Amino acid sequence: MSLSALFWPIVGFYGHLVAALACALVAFWYGRGTAAPGKARKAVSFALGITAFWCVLVAATGPFSAIAALSETARNLAWLWVIQALFASDGRDETAQLVRPVLVVLCVVETLQPVLLIVASNWSAYPEVLALTQQVSSLFRLLVAVGGLVLLHNLYAGAAPSTRSALRWPAVSLAALWAYDLNFYTIVHLVAEPPVELAALRGLFVSIVVIPLAIGATKAGSDRPFKPSRKVAFQTLSLMVIGAYLVSMVVIARGIATFDGDLARLTQVGFTVIAALVALLWLPSSRMRKWLKVTATKHLFQHRYDYREEWLRFTRTIGRDDEMASLEERVVQAIADITDSPRGLLVMPGEDAALSLAASWRWPGVAVPAEAFGTAAARFYEDSGFIVELDEVREGRSRHGEDAHVPAWLDELAPAWAIVPLIHYGRLIGLVVLARPDGERNLDWEDLDLLRVVGQQSASYLAEQSGQKALLEASRFDEFNRRIAFVMHDIKNLASQLGLLARNAEKHADNPDFRADMLVTLRNSADKLNGLLARLGRYGQGGEAPLAPVSLGRVAGDIARRFQSQHPVTFIAGEEVQVLAQAEALDQALTHLVQNAIDASEPEAPVYLKVSQSGLQGELEIVDQGSGMTADFIRRDLFQPFRSSKNDGFGIGAFEARELVRAMGGQLTVESQPDLGTRFFVRLPLAATGSLSKKEVA
Repeated sequence: MSLSALFWPIVGFYGHLVAALACALVAFWYGRGTAAPGKARKAVSFALGITAFWCVLVAATGPFSAIAALSETARNLAWLWVIQALFASDGRDETAQLVRPVLVVLCVVETLQPVLLIVASNWSAYPEVLALTQQVSSLFRLLVAVGGLVLLHNLYAGAAPSTRSALRWPAVSLAALWAYDLNFYTIVHLVAEPPVELAALRGLFVSIVVIPLAIGATKAGSDRPFKPSRKVAFQTLSLMVIGAYLVSMVVIARGIATFDGDLARLTQVGFTVIAALVALLWLPSSRMRKWLKVTATKHLFQHRYDYREEWLRFTRTIGRDDEMASLEERVVQAIADITDSPRGLLVMPGEDAALSLAASWRWPGVAVPAEAFGTAAARFYEDSGFIVELDEVREGRSRHGEDAHVPAWLDELAPAWAIVPLIHYGRLIGLVVLARPDGERNLDWEDLDLLRVVGQQSASYLAEQSGQKALLEASRFDEFNRRIAFVMHDIKNLASQLGLLARNAEKHADNPDFRADMLVTLRNSADKLNGLLARLGRYGQGGEAPLAPVSLGRVAGDIARRFQSQHPVTFIAGEEVQVLAQAEALDQALTHLVQNAIDASEPEAPVYLKVSQSGLQGELEIVDQGSGMTADFIRRDLFQPFRSSKNDGFGIGAFEARELVRAMGGQLTVESQPDLGTRFFVRLPLAATGSLSKKEVA
């Protein structure tokens, strides 16, 4: 006799004895517990007792004896009664009525097993009849196992949350028990000889299956949530796939075995080669492993996020009425809260499509250059929508070329952790840079899905705010234009009155000297008013004067002399610089800037004007030693119309100066520090560049 023939009977004998002892102990323990209602508790205890009796009979007579088969029928009927009791104890009377016919059918199928045993014993002389009864018996066992699993699913899935804790552990034990039976009798049905090894191991498996029932016998055990880890879920799914593959191979092999002769051997060899190639190419592939892992994580593991709570928190943060935090800062906070990030930044596109800092949340002192992300990076994030994990970029593990679009300052910023694009209708609204959370973690599929959706929603809020600002400014400009029309009308009337006064005084004044002085004064006033009227009349008509060479130093010197009577304004004469400009528009823009510098300075603090040449541009600096401005004020308010720090100001000066300089092809930039002062830079193209352009065209 072989070693295997001695080993498996011993395993089956002692395994079933251990299972019988375990079932008896758990039946006693469960009967005294309070994890389930009284009726269900009695049913479980009774079923455990019947299972213990079945284990004893299997150990005594063998797993394939008629007595073992009859006791297994009693065991299955007892566990079906447990399901009926659990449905009733859950208070689902209507559901119990719906499943009762299924239970009746399963009980009838199970009670047919003794009939099959009688047929087999009376017709044992006929091998064909004996084989047929064995096939039908295993098929009936399969039906009972499948039906029990379906009932368990309906029982647990439809249970109220308050009763799931009591149903959890019996459901786990029964599902494991019938899952083993399903696999066992599937093999019995497919293979001619019953699997001795699996029959011997049933006892040990039953002793393991009753452990969840022992855990659920007390209230403490019933409160423990059954949450398998991601690793266990992934490995379980992998084993299920491998098992399905093996079963399919057995089924196909049995089908091929029906062929005869050389055709059978040729078919078996060809099928074996093809199956081996499929197994070698498909199962070990990284794509397959990734699919298994994502599938297991999505469907077999509880989600990390409570999406309802996350959405409520996001909505509360965005909709909070907080004068201290702008919408941009609230957007950063709302996205950072998703991953427990302690701080973050928001960069948004400027007029040249490059991204610059728009808001900072709990990240003081972070050094962000004026151009945080270039136009190429903006296009990359707009087209791809990728959420970039910066640690992967630093380790050289970028998968889509995102390493080329992470600027150096962000790569060197150690706390920076992830970049989340905000996309609205295919357009990049901004990028949120998140700091690394306190606990070490990587972004997974669930983080990416949630961040992507929240980013899109945040982008819609920012786009809506931008549209509202544009509409508000348009309405304010409309109101301002109406005001200007009234002012123009009043100035015109005043100019006419002054002209008339001058003519009357010229005719009727008695003192010639006084008359002469009065005429000069009145005529100068009339000229100034008419000049202002002509300037205002040109707004919005589009017929601006052409650009021409203008001496930047001469214009700066004239403005300095004009303001000398009001405030110390010093012009530092430098090299002669000729720029392409419109003299009147340049004078108007510089007047606004010098006036703002005077308003920000103490009465005796001088304002300096300096002209120089920088490359192909002429540059004028306007420097004051006033109160200065914060970077936040410069970014949000300085060049925004109708936002003025003066009580009687329109908030137009800096905005108009920048627009006038831009219209002449120049740039207006500013540097400022609170309590230190401000420096404006007006840069215009040199007149020589215009001459070169004309020669190239010619």
